[in-house]
This record gives sequence, C-alpha cells and structure tokens, in this order.
Amino acid sequence: MNTILRKSVLGVAGLAFTGGVFAGPVAAHAADTTHAVKPVAVSVQGDKLIPHGVQGAQSRIDLNDEQTANAKAIIAATKKAGMDERAAVVSIATALQESKLENLGHLGDRNDHDSQGLFQQRPSSGWGTVEQITDPEYSTTAFLKGLKQVDGWQDMPLTKAAQTVQVSAYPDHYAQWEQQAADLVAEHWNK
Repeated sequence: MNTILRKSVLGVAGLAFTGGVFAGPVAAHAADTTHAVKPVAVSVQGDKLIPHGVQGAQSRIDLNDEQTANAKAIIAATKKAGMDERAAVVSIATALQESKLENLGHLGDRNDHDSQGLFQQRPSSGWGTVEQITDPEYSTTAFLKGLKQVDGWQDMPLTKAAQTVQVSAYPDHYAQWEQQAADLVAEHWNK
C-alpha cells in the first residue's frame, strides 16, 4: 500500500475513533428512548421560544421525574439570571443533547475527558469544580454566562448559539431538541 493511501486510511480511522470517543459518554449512557418527530410549527410559542422555527427532524425522549426536575431547575436558574424563555429553550436543548437532562457524574472509560453534569462541562476547561458543575443551578448559570457573551445569540439559530458556548464536536446536534425544549419551557415557565 502506498504511503498516501495508507495515511488516508489511517486518517479516516482516526476520525471515526475520535468521533466515537467524543460521542461515547452520552451515547453509551443514554437509553435508546429517542424517537424522531417531524418539525411542528408552533404559533403561540413562535415569537419567544422558537423564533426561527425548528431546524431539521426533531427528537424527543420521555422524561422521568429526575429529568423533569432538572428541566425545572434550568428554568429557575434562567429566571434568576434575569434571562428570558428563549435562553431557557437554548439551555434545555443543550442539556438534552449533552446529557439527556441527567446530571451525569464521572462515567469512567465512557467519559469524554472530565465532562460532567447536565451540560457536560469540564473542570479542566474552567467551568468549575466537579461539585459545582454537577449542581444544576450552578451549571446552568455558567452556561448562561457563556451564552450572554455570544453577540446576537437571541437572533441566531439555537444550534449556533449552543455551539458557540459548548464548542462541541457535533455542533448541529443541538437543533434536534428545540421543540421538546420549547415544550418544556412552555409547560413549566409560569409554574
């Protein structure tokens, strides 16, 4: 095999491995309860929660009590930070992608570096201590602090806003959770 072909094959294999490493913690931990649903136009929520409509096919999971409590904690932290419903939608969609709204601790070999908590934040990247980033209020506040620093986040698609804060290896994956996040915010914002 010539050198160029061998390097190409090894490069592709390396990318596949890297993709598996980055996706592994959440993918390996999450139960396969995700099912795709077609995008739905939401007239009442459109202006605040989904100002641009949803991008692409949407996913939805059934939430247990812990996951619902975590969604409510994200909403409460968003309100406490003085941010609006759209910020809560971006936050919940991000947490749905990163952890399926489960407050994940260290997953051993299935962990993506030292990522933990609802947003899979890393202590080594300056997000806070393990204790802090596994606290839903703290981790949400840290995410929102990053979101506030994104110029024009309110006017950009959810996936771009989330990706600018999170710097994920899979930047387009956040979009699939926009509808469920908006539904959760609509259900729990005024409670």
